Amino acid sequence: MAMGIAIGSDQGAAGEYNGRMTLFVVLSCMMAAMGGVIFGYDIGISGGVTSMAPFLKKFFPEMYTKMKEDNKISNYCKFDSQLLTSFTSSLYVAGLVASFFASSVTKAFGRKPSILVGGAAFLAGAALGGAALNVYMLILGRVLLGVGVGFANQSVPLYLSEMAPPRYRGAINNGFQFSVGIGALSANLINYGTQKIKGGWGWRISLAMAAVPASILTLGAFFLPETPNSLIQQNTDPQTAKSMLQRIRGTQDVQAELDDLIKASEISKNIKHPFKKIIQKKYRPQLVMAIALPFFQQVTGINVIAFYAPLVFRTMGIGESASLMSSVVTGLVGTGSTFISMLIVDKLGRRVLLLVGGIQMLASQVMIGVVLATQLGDHGGVSEGYAVLVLVLICVYVAGFGWSWGPLGWLIPSEIFPLEIRSAGQSINVAVNFLFTFVVAQTFLAMLCHFKSGIFFFFGGWVVVMTVFVYLFLPETKNVPMEQMGRVWREHWFWKRVVGEEYDASKMEE
Repeated sequence: MAMGIAIGSDQGAAGEYNGRMTLFVVLSCMMAAMGGVIFGYDIGISGGVTSMAPFLKKFFPEMYTKMKEDNKISNYCKFDSQLLTSFTSSLYVAGLVASFFASSVTKAFGRKPSILVGGAAFLAGAALGGAALNVYMLILGRVLLGVGVGFANQSVPLYLSEMAPPRYRGAINNGFQFSVGIGALSANLINYGTQKIKGGWGWRISLAMAAVPASILTLGAFFLPETPNSLIQQNTDPQTAKSMLQRIRGTQDVQAELDDLIKASEISKNIKHPFKKIIQKKYRPQLVMAIALPFFQQVTGINVIAFYAPLVFRTMGIGESASLMSSVVTGLVGTGSTFISMLIVDKLGRRVLLLVGGIQMLASQVMIGVVLATQLGDHGGVSEGYAVLVLVLICVYVAGFGWSWGPLGWLIPSEIFPLEIRSAGQSINVAVNFLFTFVVAQTFLAMLCHFKSGIFFFFGGWVVVMTVFVYLFLPETKNVPMEQMGRVWREHWFWKRVVGEEYDASKMEE
């Protein structure tokens, strides 16, 4: 990311503010993005431990027996267990509920306290999971992890978008998904190492190690500065907010941006029930995106890879160690592609990446489905050559997701809402994300059993739908200041018919 790029003050009305990327912003956002690391670590760790024989033998003995001894059961049905999927998906039910409480905390007390609560809850869940003696302790730990992720996912994307200068907002916010990738990759590496520990207790290390990023986030939250948007929203002395804005923008001339923040805050103070406000017609485009984007992000089929990649590889007849190493490879690809997205999202824009990523994911999913349909029957495995081919195709798919729907599914909802409904909008985004993450996580193994290779065509069909949706209905938001985002809807061929030309006028009259 470039540093020290100044923007002339006369550009404020045209949609740009004074300022540059400062080291203070970079360090603050790096610390806040640890919220993404805890999310990614959990995604990676849960998929890995559920493929470890000692973990299955201790907590899911019936499934372990079925996997080892039942030669008649289909390859696609070996891991079909509602109890196992409850272990994975319980986090997302808790996260869904927690996200609505997080909305109130984030709005009333600021982004920083919400991040702190998220880190502390995740830390408690990691401790309980690592010490679990039975499946109930295991799932209770998952619930606490879910509370942590619910608070972190609600507050961290908002924090990153509000701290970043508009022209670098995409790169900074995509750092959240990059951190998710770092967390998942770390988990995959740890799973690969702990699986080899003699005695069968390596899974405890895998689960307990989630305490490391959670501790960093919890302690680091004490030192994070609050965003200027939040300071103004909490009725803090405007001079304090101005000083913070000057510090994070690296310039004394921040009056244009400050004026927009104060104006937005005045509107926000008149909104007593943001969840009722958000359903009004003038906010319809933002509400549709807050629901559609997280829904589409989940039905890309990424959770086939994120949660169950080791199980999918074992379904193909690949051994436990090799399946975990395959997850490391896909984790590296996902992290690398998200980093590329950070570098190009503010140059190419959101729409281009989503369209290219959609086409790339569709092509790879169709090819994976064809290979499995023709080469993997109900019994036996696939040849080494086809196993490598599937791994390559999955890497192509993960790369497509990594520079498109992965990071942009968090970026776009965090930047499109006006301040008065921003916390409510982000809560809806997180809640929908968790709801459909839960649905996919809870149903995938059963769907794999019934659909078999057709599962990849099922998700591929959704990729077609979401790519067409982006082409028709999603306007470009790159380089547009958050407090001036209303104009992208008024200029869009479809949404201008919904919001009308009185959008800004009605905001000022409230």
